Amino acid sequence: MNSYIVKRLLGLVPILFGISVLVFVIMRALPGDVAQMLLMGDADKGVAVSAEAAAALRAKLGLDVPLLQQYVRWIGGLLTFDAGNSLWSGQPVLSEIGERMWLTIELAFLALVIGASIAIPIGVYSALRQDTWIDYVLRSFTIGGLAIPGFWMATLLILLLTSQFNWAPPLGYVHFIDDPFANLQQLIWPALVIGLHNAAVVARMTRSTMLEVMRDDYIRTAWAKGLGLRTVLTVHALRNAMLPVLTLLALELGSLLNGTVIMEVIFTLPGIGRYLIDAILHRDYPVVQAIVVIMAVVYVMLNLLVDLLYGVLDPRIRLK
Repeated sequence: MNSYIVKRLLGLVPILFGISVLVFVIMRALPGDVAQMLLMGDADKGVAVSAEAAAALRAKLGLDVPLLQQYVRWIGGLLTFDAGNSLWSGQPVLSEIGERMWLTIELAFLALVIGASIAIPIGVYSALRQDTWIDYVLRSFTIGGLAIPGFWMATLLILLLTSQFNWAPPLGYVHFIDDPFANLQQLIWPALVIGLHNAAVVARMTRSTMLEVMRDDYIRTAWAKGLGLRTVLTVHALRNAMLPVLTLLALELGSLLNGTVIMEVIFTLPGIGRYLIDAILHRDYPVVQAIVVIMAVVYVMLNLLVDLLYGVLDPRIRLK
């Protein structure tokens, strides 16, 4: 097991290296000069920014050296947990990410719980009632959840809540520790929108795996022994059917951390997603690069965790 973990961790190194190079190059390839943007933001309207001032600011920010040197300096700092300072706020990037991280993580986990709570019962029940009208209704629900864009569903939800209940997206954010009820009120609606889309994906996978498992010989043997429906489903069928679903849930959790970007913007939540959008618009290189790399690390580590859980859930799987 330990050798397997070491091999997997070593295999992640080139992947993360490629991602870091890619995001570094893409940010530099975007049109616009960050030095000009910074000076124009500080200057009065109608006042032109001189080339000398822009060159001096680029030198101060370290953007006047060759790209390879900029990359080596940035990646070296990242390896020592120093992602640099924001070009706009001047604050340490990792500090600002840490302030916003828990909101995004809480939103993603809440959406995952909502999605799994809806998806797994729907998938199991749809498989048990295969090709009946109930199955067709539940499958139509999952197709609708996949077809409807999340931003459109969120916009309609805000219009409905505003017109019928005089609700509006909050202007501030209340931490869970300070007021759990107010925190849940703020996050439940964006989490519901994200969770419904997640439920559509997971429900289809759950139905497919349940149909496959229910045809296996050991399930027929369990029925022949006279075991009840609940025992057959929970002890024999669902545990084996959950292996592919577990993989999908982990991948969806990684996607949820990225998918919260749109919801945080629509519902005005000060999370990492909204911070990323603002950084892209302002060409804040250190912020964008750090967030993308952190998301990549989370995603690949979730995949590794799922592989390790496979050996726990299914004794036939041995990791070497």
